[in-house]
Amino acid sequence: MPVYIALLRAVNVGGTGALPMAELKAICGQLGFTDVKTYIQSGNVLFRSNEKEKAVEEKLDEALGKKMGKRPGVMVRTSKELDAIVANAPFPDAKPNFLLVYFLPEKPPADALDKMVAPDGEEAKLATREIYVHYPNGSGRSKLKLPALKPGTSRNLNTVRKLADMAAEMEDKD
Repeated sequence: MPVYIALLRAVNVGGTGALPMAELKAICGQLGFTDVKTYIQSGNVLFRSNEKEKAVEEKLDEALGKKMGKRPGVMVRTSKELDAIVANAPFPDAKPNFLLVYFLPEKPPADALDKMVAPDGEEAKLATREIYVHYPNGSGRSKLKLPALKPGTSRNLNTVRKLADMAAEMEDKD
């Protein structure tokens, strides 16, 4: 049974979208997902399902919308996709916590970086359904403007690596 990683948008960030991870786990169980595991309080959940990726994404987003009053936005990736995201991370000299992966609901347009304003030397690179952004001074005070990031959710490379490792452990149990 495939292992999926769901990344929730705007959950437990700055006091908005509060969702205890125990509740997220319970919702996933109610949807029929199995081997449910969460990682840190920012809306990362791994599970198994026989359903297709898009169906899983839609079901989880809809269920969370009912719980939270508004759909948060859910980006789902397979274990293989997460491995590739880690393996293909650009900016090899970047500190992993200064390299964010923005997970998007669909492939970004080829011109997605054309409107980027990067006053602090930020760099970005398009991927399949992701945009990698290196923040040389960290993302906290960055004034980066990149409209293509808006529908997505980000995780730093350390978190993405940990999620990939957790998914690989789950895959190994097959």
